[in-house]
Parts: sequence; C-alpha cells; structure tokens
Amino acid sequence: MGRMHGWMMASLLAGVAQPALAQAQEPNTPAAQSNDIVVTARFRNENLQDVPIAVSVVNGDVAASRNLNTLQDLSTIIPTVDFRTGQSNKDRTVFVRGVGTITTSPGVESSVSTVIDGVVLVRPGQATLDLLDLDHLEVLRGPQGTLFGKNASAGVINLVTKAPSKVQTETLEAGYYEGGEGRIKGSVSGPITSNIGYALSGLYASYKGNVFNAGTGHKVNGYDRWGVRGKIVARPNDDVTITFAGDYLYNRDNTPQGVYVSASRVAFPTNVVTPNATLAGLLTQEGITPSANNKRVNTNFDAEVRDRNYGGSVTLDWRLGGGYTLTSITAYREWRNHQTPDWDARAILAIGFPQGRDDGRVDFDQFSQEIRLASPQGGLVDYVVGAYLLAADTDERYQRSVTQLVGGAPVTNSGVANYGIRAQNHALFGEANLHATDKLTFIAGGRLIHDALTYFHARVSDTATGVAGIRPSFASNGKTDRVDYSARLGVQYKLAPNANTYFTFSRGYKGPAYNVFFNMQAFDAQPLAPETSTSYEVGLKGSLFDGRLSGGIAAYLTNYDGFQANYSDTYLGAIVTRLINAGKVQTKGIEADLSARPTDRLTLNFAVARTDAHIRHFNCPAGTSCTSLDGQPLPFAPDWKLSGGAAWKLPITDGLAVELQTDASYKTKTQYAITQTPDTIQPAYGIWNASIALIGGERWELRALVKNILDQHYSNYLVYGTTAGVARYVPRDNDRYVGLNARIRY
Repeated sequence: MGRMHGWMMASLLAGVAQPALAQAQEPNTPAAQSNDIVVTARFRNENLQDVPIAVSVVNGDVAASRNLNTLQDLSTIIPTVDFRTGQSNKDRTVFVRGVGTITTSPGVESSVSTVIDGVVLVRPGQATLDLLDLDHLEVLRGPQGTLFGKNASAGVINLVTKAPSKVQTETLEAGYYEGGEGRIKGSVSGPITSNIGYALSGLYASYKGNVFNAGTGHKVNGYDRWGVRGKIVARPNDDVTITFAGDYLYNRDNTPQGVYVSASRVAFPTNVVTPNATLAGLLTQEGITPSANNKRVNTNFDAEVRDRNYGGSVTLDWRLGGGYTLTSITAYREWRNHQTPDWDARAILAIGFPQGRDDGRVDFDQFSQEIRLASPQGGLVDYVVGAYLLAADTDERYQRSVTQLVGGAPVTNSGVANYGIRAQNHALFGEANLHATDKLTFIAGGRLIHDALTYFHARVSDTATGVAGIRPSFASNGKTDRVDYSARLGVQYKLAPNANTYFTFSRGYKGPAYNVFFNMQAFDAQPLAPETSTSYEVGLKGSLFDGRLSGGIAAYLTNYDGFQANYSDTYLGAIVTRLINAGKVQTKGIEADLSARPTDRLTLNFAVARTDAHIRHFNCPAGTSCTSLDGQPLPFAPDWKLSGGAAWKLPITDGLAVELQTDASYKTKTQYAITQTPDTIQPAYGIWNASIALIGGERWELRALVKNILDQHYSNYLVYGTTAGVARYVPRDNDRYVGLNARIRY
C-alpha cells in the first residue's frame, strides 16, 4: 500500500496506540487506579472482558484533552467506526463495520442506534453535536436490537455522561488552538445532602473555520456552540435511586455545501473522464482553483445551520429484594434545525449553471418509556426483560428558489414543501444467560417489535414542468406498519479466570421507511420494506499479568437483506436522491483491540479492523442509468483502519509530573459513493498527533498538543457538485495545527 502505509504500520505495531480507552470500576475513580474496564452493554455493570459482544470504549476526559469533542472526531480513533459528514447535522451519520444510513428523510431510522444515558436518539442529527460532560463511550458492534431500545441493525453508540462526584468538586477547563478555535468548560459536582448528589456543567466553544469564502470575504467551515447539562441523583433509601437529567445544546456552523476538487467527472465502470470546460472557466472567474487540497469557495452568501437540541429524563432504579432490580426510564427530547445552504455552491450565473438558495426547518420531538427487570446474578439463570414505547413526530418545511438564464435573462422559480412523519415503536424484549457450568454459559434473547409509520407531504411549485432542483407540485400521504423481531443466540466459555471465548448468532431488524423529502415524487410514496440482517460472530477476550495486558479479537460475518440505501440520480441536470431497498449486502472482517500497562507510568493501546463490506446484489432503480454494482464496496467502509497511541507519565517531584502522549491513525482508500464513481474515492492516509503535559496531581494540568504532525491533507467526504464537478468537505485537521489545554480542579 505504498511507503506511507509501511511507515504507519511499523509505527503502530511498535505500540503507538490510543491512550486510556478505559472506564474504571467506580465512575469517579481515575482510570490509572484500576485495570478493569467496566461497560453497561447489557444493562449491568460488567467487566469488558466478560461481555460476549465486540465493544470499543473511549474515556471522555482523554478524548476532550485531545480535542476530540464529537462523534465525528471520535470516529477517527475507533477503527470499526466511520462517519459521513455533510452541510447540516441532518445529513450526518455514523457507520459501524461499513454499514450506516445515508438519507435526510425523517421517515428512515438509522442502522446505528445512538443512546445517551439509556435514551435512544431517534434522528442521527441529534447525536452529532458536542459531547458535553461525557464519562465514556461504548461502541457495540453488530446487531444489538435485543436489548437496546428502537432498532439497531448494525450497532449501538452508547454514551454515558458523568455521575455526581462523592465530594464537592469544581473544574474549569479551557483550550485554544491554532486557526481561531477556543473552548471553555466549567463544571461543579458533589453532594447536596447525604443522599442527594448533583452534577452541572456548561460549555462554550467557537472556531473561525479553515475554508475561505471569496464571495463574502469570511472564513467558513467553523462553528459556535454552547450548552449546559445537569444531573441530580437522589437515594431516598438504600433500595431506590432516582436520576433527573436535562441538557440544552446550541450549535451554529457555516459548513459550505462543498469545496471544488475538480471540474471533471469520471464515469463508472468505464473510467472515462468528462471535462466540463464551462465549469472550469466559471471557477477561474470566481478565483477558485479546484484541487484535492482546495480550501476556497466563492458563494453569494455563507451557508448557515443552527441546531437546538434539548431534553430531559427521569430514571428510577428500584432494588426489589432478592437481587432483582426494576428500572424505568422516561424521557422527552426536542431537536430544532434551521439550515440555509447555498444550493449551487457558486457565485456566477451562467447557461446550464443555475443558482439556488435553500431554507429548511426541522421540528422534531420524541417521547420514550422503557421499563425493565434485571434478575439477580450468580444462579443458574439470570436475565433482563422489559417493554419499550417510543412516539416520534417530525415536521419539516423546505423552500428552494432557483434562478437560471433563459434567453439571456434571469428567471427565478421557487417551490416550498411541508412534510413530516408520525412514528411509533412498541417492543417487548429480553435476554437470558443459562450457566450450565462455572465455565459454560448459553445466551438467548429476543425482541418483538411493532413499528407504525405515517407520513404527509405537500409541495407547491410555481413551475408546472419543473426546473433543475425543483419538481412540479405534488401531494401525498401514506402509512405502514410492521410486526417483526430481533434475536440473539450464543454460547460463552471461560477458558481461564481471565479469559473467555464466545460465539453468537444475531438477527437484526430496521423498520419500514418512506423517502420523504423536498423533491419527493410518486414512486417515493411506496414504503420501503424493513432491512434485516443475520450475523455470526466469534470472539476471544482476556487479560494477563494482573490485568496489565488485556485485549480481544473478534471475527464476524453479517448479511443484510432489503438494504436501505440512497442512490444518486439526476433531474434536469441536477443531483437528486432516491431511497431504495438496494438488495443484498455483506460485511465481514476481523477486529482486534490491545491495551497494555507495562508499568504504572506507561500505557499502550492498539486497535485494528479489517473490513470487507460489499454489495452482493444491487437492485438498480427503474429509469436510471445504473449499471451492475454487484461485488463493489459499500461507502465509508475502508478495507483497513488502524489507530493507536502511548502515554508515558514521568514524576518530577511529589505531586508534579510530565506526561508525553502520542497517537496515530491510518485508513486505506475509502469510497464515499454507492454509485462507485472513481472520483469520490479518498486515497489512503495517516494522521499522527502528539502532546506534552505538565500535571499537578489531581489539581491541575497544562497540555500542549500538535495535531496532524505530518500535515497530511485529506477529505472526509467527496461528493458530486449540484450540476457538475466534484466537491470535498474539509476536516478540522486537514492541516497541522497546535493548541494548548488547561484544567484546574478545586
């Protein structure tokens, strides 16, 4: 894979791994004081080594110290996870093992479910903002629908926020990074009374951006964020714990619709290059030179997206006696999104190159109720059973105006669509462990699911024949419902006190869907069938030397039927999308995680994923120029992805130490489009980061960091331009930058 690949592989295999991807047994105990990694992947506190699921764990404080503050940031260090960015949060989504959901329709659920403190976030856009006050993150790979609320056919991102501390604690954190990025965060936590504790945190962050808009003279691709999160934990007696949690997060960003990489396009499967001299000339007039590292746009206005994401939950844990625990989680959340993208992403009006302005709003709310009963452990059988209810409503309004040259004069057309969905999900679920012997355990679980989905759509256009980007008026509504199931069967065998192996079979399920969006048309009125998966996984986990060396390896094979995918199409020369049951896909691979603490001063971690995610059979949509895609890779599924790091703490005096930290990641070439166009492939690249910190015990820390030391430029998304050419999205670490973090705790 080239000299760069060989250099990165050698560095990583030498032990350069991501540091401190661990969560200690006690939530407020520093990870350095415990070699146990505790997860809640099965609704119990369990040692990671004992859980028969492939799980990746990331410590929230360590991620924040490295300026990794969103799921998009964290996906760079978790080999089994990838991320599709976009102009708005409603366009962004997570992939696990090469599988995710690419759509802006509110009538489609994500293949990867995101859960925060037990509450499912239904829309992917709810989960792409700043991870305020994160204790740790768990990535559960493969179908997880038996236990986790809603449907999770590809995996679960389980976010756990910090619990109140046992003693009064105040923390102030601040960071500043080259390029005009700054963050400040404050938190207070501690007891209110002997049986009531609280945690409260607030955040403000901003970034000027790393793309220049020549049309407005502004830096773009930046953000402004602020938010608060609070939690009160009350224990009225030894058997009852009640947790009240609430949060409010605001985000404004100005990500451009795309930064031009090329004025040409390359066809699949012929590899024929079709240059567009007109676009090339227009970009030259606008002062734009398309290239793989272009960071300049010229648009009539700065695109802007504003998000408000907020909600609350009440969690009751009641220990009933005899070792049984009853848990109830009642939650309500809202998400408000307002986006004003520049549809054409250019400044000059020309024949064949119309200009457009969009204005879209999302009003979303959800209510969920989960009740579950966990049996005592240690007997012949232990289990978790429960019931789940979700009601989610989305109302969207999207307006587009398009101006084109007709007979040498500008003509403007417009359209506005009001649409939405009403979704309900009811489920009964359970999972049990039968301990046949002290070493042998059989696992069985299932989830009975009822999905009900209705939609409405009404588009009013002032053009009866349609123009590029706007279809004629259209109105439709419909409903569908489905009863289906998820399931898991498995066996786990303890090879030694600190080692076990497992095999599981899982059936995943993702509910029916509608492609409800601005340019919806008649064939979108037919519901998509559910997406189902069958998965086989075998794994080995263990630890040596009193937990100083631990790790796991997993191999899996998952087949998907009725795969729900977005296929790019054109209408009057402009890109549109068509959501379809694309057919059958398969993902298979091997993943390994290794964590070592050779001494109390040195921590090493390494993770690697070899993924083969490809299309087995693709159903080409009628009326398109689609050619056979059978055997082609799925988007956002690199063959290899590696990450790792090291942290070395050197005491200077009592209470004062220096910590040296480094981490690196590498991924092979990645196709970003299911249409397999050769010019939407990101070549292989690697990123190397490092930091040095002066640490004053538990009281304070000052850390200097450098990101992307080798100044490796890349694109985290490549996409076809609205009417021609290829555009890129520019990541924060597209260029090397330095920064400084400071933290003080009272």
